[in-house]
Amino acid sequence: MLAVTTVPSAWRGSWRLVQNERRIRLALGFHPQLAQERIGELSMFDEILPDAPYVGEIGLDGAPEFRKHFLQQMHVFEHLLKTIQRTGGRVMSIHSRRASGEVLNVLARYPGAGIPVLHWFSGGMRDLERAVSLGCWFSVGPPMLLGNRGKTLVVRMPRNRVLTETDGPFVQSKGQSLMPWHVSELISQLAIIWGVSNQEAGQMLTGNLRSLLRAFGSKDTFDLGT
Repeated sequence: MLAVTTVPSAWRGSWRLVQNERRIRLALGFHPQLAQERIGELSMFDEILPDAPYVGEIGLDGAPEFRKHFLQQMHVFEHLLKTIQRTGGRVMSIHSRRASGEVLNVLARYPGAGIPVLHWFSGGMRDLERAVSLGCWFSVGPPMLLGNRGKTLVVRMPRNRVLTETDGPFVQSKGQSLMPWHVSELISQLAIIWGVSNQEAGQMLTGNLRSLLRAFGSKDTFDLGT
């Protein structure tokens, strides 16, 4: 499990909780919805990054309630990618709600920042095709498959670049926060979309994670038995 953080100041406390867990990794994040009020933590992000093998959640949010701070979001996102690129790149979980085009524009300027994993991608087909051409990966959660639009996007995503996510505890189902084990239900849904068995879908997703880590040159196996 990759646990993302929303602000740099959450990193130290979160790290103490997971540092001895074999199957949990922690990502250093700076969520765009908090960019305007936590912009003073940019230097903290820079300081922590050398100790953080993964980055997330970062990106842009173009929803009406956050669009008024879009310039601050852009400033933070650009700063983060510059820093990440200088330190050799990372696997990054990227937020792009209602801002997929802008996110891809920025990512294109920093190809050395690493491998972007677009979390809960909801852009249009043209942006999806561009994301694929830029080498982006995609993390898919149960809510994405509730509607036809999400299913259509997943169908068009390269199967070998799809990973699972829950977005818990923020996303809920039947009044309860989604937990890591809820991805088993997602695997069943992906198996139907891909026209394969549950076992084949699970093997494919595990293989994707291994491929992602190999592509980034990481020796981290997430305790996958390799």
